[in-house]
Amino acid sequence: MKLKNVDKGNAFDWGLTSAEYARFRDIYPPVLYEKLRGFGVAADGTSWLDIGTGTGILPQNLYNENARIFGADISEKQIEFAQKTAAENGWNIEYIAAPAEHTGLPDNAFDFITAAQCFWYFDREIMRSEIRRMLKPEGVFVKVYLDFVYDDEITAKSLALVKRFNPEWEPAQSYRDMFDDLFAGRQTEILDCEIPFTRENWHGRMCACRGTLASMNGEAFEKWSAAHKQMLSEFPKEFTVKHRLYITYFKLD
Repeated sequence: MKLKNVDKGNAFDWGLTSAEYARFRDIYPPVLYEKLRGFGVAADGTSWLDIGTGTGILPQNLYNENARIFGADISEKQIEFAQKTAAENGWNIEYIAAPAEHTGLPDNAFDFITAAQCFWYFDREIMRSEIRRMLKPEGVFVKVYLDFVYDDEITAKSLALVKRFNPEWEPAQSYRDMFDDLFAGRQTEILDCEIPFTRENWHGRMCACRGTLASMNGEAFEKWSAAHKQMLSEFPKEFTVKHRLYITYFKLD
């Protein structure tokens, strides 16, 4: 995939990170799921679509057999991981490999649509129309973004290493998208949180970063990985990393 507004137009492929993404990106704090349940996402008798679902982290954590749950993502490899996880756990989640702008899903089909860590990749104007088309009257659309706090020491050093081996990569900082008035009545909540990691899990989290496995060539990735593991040896075996959680909520009329 190439987007002119991402990494100076250089290619990246989330499918290359699927194994690491499934294992190490399931780090949303419990408060996110409490908030989404509070909105009614995945409540009994409802239908919910998670766009840009990746390996299916949100549907897995909010699974309810009494709700109809869909996930869509442009990456076939990530959808394969999501489908495998659902099958292994006996979860009835319908996953499709399709771009968010053209899912082919029916009109007025969903009570809720969510988008986590992904909306800034999409065509905003097409998505405005598609969300309205697919949501039922008075449906709810929720955007989620979990961001590093960049002055955290371990974050700053890790990101500097990614930039050293992949100079074209740029941290997304797409929290700005959380304040976009895509529809009327936007409500945005910001919550600070400390997320626990081990050295291994943090390294895995950084492997599942757009700037590493998704876009580095093999030689650059191996050099970055060795340098990052060496850097982590300077830190305790277990630590927390500061994050900021943004939740933007729209109820359509």
